[in-house]
Amino acid sequence: MTKPRIGTLTATAALMAGLAAPAAADTVRIGITQNDVGVDSYQTTYEQAFIDAAEERDDVETIVLDAGGDVALQINQMQDLIQQQVDAIIVWPTDGTALVPAVRNAHRQDIPVIVTNSNIAEEGMEFIAAFSGPDNIQQGASAAELMCEGLDGEGEIVQITGQPGYTTAIERQRGFEDELAEICPGIEIIATQPGDWNRERAQSVMEDFLTQYDHIDGVYAGDDNMGVGALNAAKDAGRAEGMVFVGATNFAVGYDAMAEGEYYGSIYQSPVDDARAALQTALDVLAGEDVPKLNYFETPKIDQSNMDEFDRPVF
Repeated sequence: MTKPRIGTLTATAALMAGLAAPAAADTVRIGITQNDVGVDSYQTTYEQAFIDAAEERDDVETIVLDAGGDVALQINQMQDLIQQQVDAIIVWPTDGTALVPAVRNAHRQDIPVIVTNSNIAEEGMEFIAAFSGPDNIQQGASAAELMCEGLDGEGEIVQITGQPGYTTAIERQRGFEDELAEICPGIEIIATQPGDWNRERAQSVMEDFLTQYDHIDGVYAGDDNMGVGALNAAKDAGRAEGMVFVGATNFAVGYDAMAEGEYYGSIYQSPVDDARAALQTALDVLAGEDVPKLNYFETPKIDQSNMDEFDRPVF
């Protein structure tokens, strides 16, 4: 369901009626529709960080919505924000292709759209003001480097991807597979299945892999939430020892598993930085600043050898 929230102004009653309260002359109204806040702790932390960042400012009013993973709902939320004549829209796409018409509609209404975290499909790029988030193809490539190091260039691995159709999942998979083939041709991906960004789903997928394959040297998961689900399945089966687990978006559970020596490495990505970068990108666009179309923030590799250089994730 939608979850309207107001950052610095209180207009709940007006929103419930389907109309946004008028912003003060020196404020901007920014609407955000997110993918699925309830699916994992990264998105939950992102949402709160976004609200906190907006509330720190006196010149920003925010309307915070969550699509709950429902593409049709997110399209409706985009249309609602357009009708409310917000100054800018931030969208975390549930589906990078399905959202293109809604983003094009906002563009036609002269409302700049900032895509956050997971990019829109290529055919929609001309209609957005900017993308703010990680370089997911590079994250996949960095994860391939970790896997190559962990297996000394040889082995058979399985891959657990994110939600089908979701741009982040597609890009991380592409970056991982392309880089792995280039730098480690001795490593073979013997099976790939989606884990839908869900730990329990990933654990079930890994259980199936363990039933199908007598020998698995490593596991690459599109994020640590799924990676730890796979680790749990391997531990339950008594087969985790010697298996190399690599993820992305380093969750606290992944960080802790690294500290225990059970998880090889991941990609460090802060949801707080992600949320604040999206808001700042929107403000920079509205201020007429020269903003890169692809506004990436840094996401370094983290493994057992350098994890002490990074704070334990808060999600």
